[in-house]
Parts: sequence; C-alpha cells; structure tokens
Amino acid sequence: MSPTTSVATSSAADAVAEDAALERVLRALGSTRDAISGVLLGQDKVVEQLLVALIAGGHVLLEGPPGVGKTLLVKTLGQVTGLSFARIQFTPDLMPADITGSMVLVPGEDGRSRLEFQKGPVFTQLLLADEINRSTPRTQSALLEAMQERTISAAGRSMPLPQPFFVLATQNPIEMEGTYSLPEAQIDRFLFRIDIAYPSEDTLERILSATTGSSQQGSGAGLAAR
Repeated sequence: MSPTTSVATSSAADAVAEDAALERVLRALGSTRDAISGVLLGQDKVVEQLLVALIAGGHVLLEGPPGVGKTLLVKTLGQVTGLSFARIQFTPDLMPADITGSMVLVPGEDGRSRLEFQKGPVFTQLLLADEINRSTPRTQSALLEAMQERTISAAGRSMPLPQPFFVLATQNPIEMEGTYSLPEAQIDRFLFRIDIAYPSEDTLERILSATTGSSQQGSGAGLAAR
C-alpha cells in the first residue's frame, strides 16, 4: 500500500469516527430535550435555547412572571444531565459571602482552632440563581468573577470552580415590587436572555392532567456530565 493510499484510508476512518461521535451527541441532545419537555410542558422553544447555551458554555437569564416553571426547568436540566446542582434563593438580606463562602473557625486535632475557608454554594457545576434581582446589586456582583473567569477569589487566593460551570438565573419582571435592576456588567455575562410566557389554555389542560393524574412524568437520562 502506497503512503498516499494509507493517508486517504486514515482520513476516511477519522471522518467515519467523527460522524459517529456527532450522531451520538445529537441522539443525546434529542433525549435530553425530550426528557425536559416531558416535565416542562409547552415550552419546547425555551428548552432548545437552553440546550444551545449549555453546549456553547454560556450562562442564561430566564425572565418571566412567577409560576411559569423557571425553577423547575433548571432543576430538571440538572437531573437529566447529571451535573452537580446547587440553588441560591436571592433575597434582600443575602450577603456576598453567602454565595462565595467565608472563613470559619475549625477546631484542630491539637485542640486549637484554625481559620479555614468554607466553600459556598457557587462551587458546583450547575448553579440556579433563583430570583436574582431580589437581592441588592452588591450581592449580585458576587457572581461576576465566577461567571467570567470560572474562579472565586477569597482568603487571599484564587480557587477554580468545577467544570463545566453554568449559571442559570431567574428574575421577575422589574415592575414587580421588591426587585432591583441587574447591573450592566452582570447582564453582559449572560449569553441568552430567555423570556418564559404563560402557557396556553391547551397546555394548561395538559399540565392539569399530568400533575393531578395517578402517575406523573419524570425526567430520564440524557446528556452525560462530561
């Protein structure tokens, strides 16, 4: 076999392997989409946009009135993908250290206490920042470094976050009482802003049937956490 023929054969084998890998990814994406759509009814377009952002490695801001399934969507995504998941409920009294972590006194074996950094809920792969605009801008800014650099600076050192790392934040319409506008620097770190509207009458009937019947739909496995 000539060198030219050997190179051509190797290239053809590589192309077949790439096609097979792409087909596996597409099947996994389809399974993930179907699993999430089976739980969050009537929001197929929202689910597709969320998966695009996940593949692109970007963060997502979900906006909509209360009760449209924003939190359920993110929880289901974590279950389907197998990513480690944490939720932060943003409130007006939430402090930045409640997100990133803080130094705490830990008793040592010798009986003396020592300072040790206790990691906050941001040290996860999939972080749900629930109702992010209900906290003050100072607290919202605690996520800036995490979203941009995938690191947290605290206790005089920089600590990497688990990879992959995604922030999926929900916010209520700004005209609602008790909300704060997100800083422009915060908004710039989101790849997508997805509006979730109220479901249609037909979808509401499906939701009623699914949630009050004898058996409820669950989320299956889709994309693996790799």
